Amino acid sequence: METSANLPNRMDQLEILRSGAPTRIDAATTVDELETVEAETVGRQSPIAAARRSLGAIDDADERRIEGQRINDLARELKGAIDARRVVLEASELNARLAGDAVDVTLPGRRPPRGSHHLINQTINEIVDIFVSLGYTVAAGPEAETEFYNFTALNIPETHPTRLESDTLYLDYGGSQEEVLLRTHTSPMQARYMEEHEPPVYVVVPGRAFRSDAIDATHSPVFHQIEGLAVDTNITFADLKGTLAQFARDFLGSDTKVKFIPHYFPFTEPSAEMHAYTNGRWLELMGCGMVNPAVFEHVGYDPSAVTGFAFGMGAERLAMVRHGITDLRALIDPDVRILEQYR
Repeated sequence: METSANLPNRMDQLEILRSGAPTRIDAATTVDELETVEAETVGRQSPIAAARRSLGAIDDADERRIEGQRINDLARELKGAIDARRVVLEASELNARLAGDAVDVTLPGRRPPRGSHHLINQTINEIVDIFVSLGYTVAAGPEAETEFYNFTALNIPETHPTRLESDTLYLDYGGSQEEVLLRTHTSPMQARYMEEHEPPVYVVVPGRAFRSDAIDATHSPVFHQIEGLAVDTNITFADLKGTLAQFARDFLGSDTKVKFIPHYFPFTEPSAEMHAYTNGRWLELMGCGMVNPAVFEHVGYDPSAVTGFAFGMGAERLAMVRHGITDLRALIDPDVRILEQYR
């Protein structure tokens, strides 16, 4: 019969393990090293596993129970030490990984290149903002317009040369009883807006216009206009001058001087061109005038009860005046070197 006295080697190994394992566990500096120590101390090929397998050789049941308890107590002791060391090592390795992945938030971020509004759009937005600050409303209308609103409602006679195909782009619009065309200005919204709104009216209309022009330094078949209309009681030419002079100062600078030169437009009477002194010379900014009573009659307003003024300006022209651009084609050039200057 085998007894514990007959198994000195096994017990000696367990005592050696009890005294030496804690040092090996504490000496492990990584989780991988600790796993190796764990396999050699409490794993399937460890002295503890061998001691458990040898318990079957002890015939005495009480002694086998006592020896088994001692082995289990040692296994639990070592396993507890290993688990505690694993917690420490895993936390240390996690902190090391976090430190390696840390981002220095004090460094400037990487900013992708940004686009910007085109200079024409910047100009339109600024002009509209100025008039909105003066109490005007913004409106928009169709680019495909009828001959009535583009010409007749604005007191442009049947014989006016601007109605010819050499100046105006007409559309083949099926069986329409009235000619349909690409609007030659944003002025048609004067009539459309007044038809839908009772006075007083203070409105600006930004948008595209189209004419049968060849592209050169000062002309384009597609361009942008900002139309303005003010209708109320007792509006005079002095109101027109004061409003547009204030616009010029806001847009070109507080010391900008303006002058009004008599001109002719079918839809205004009297009419004028407003010039501003900028870049060392006088430059035309826009056309303007008092609304012709015939226009009021076309939209159902009483010319004896209301008066008003209208004005129209080209966004491209104002951009050229302000920035000293001498060739309109620079504004529609897709060259990135030019576009980048609009930022």
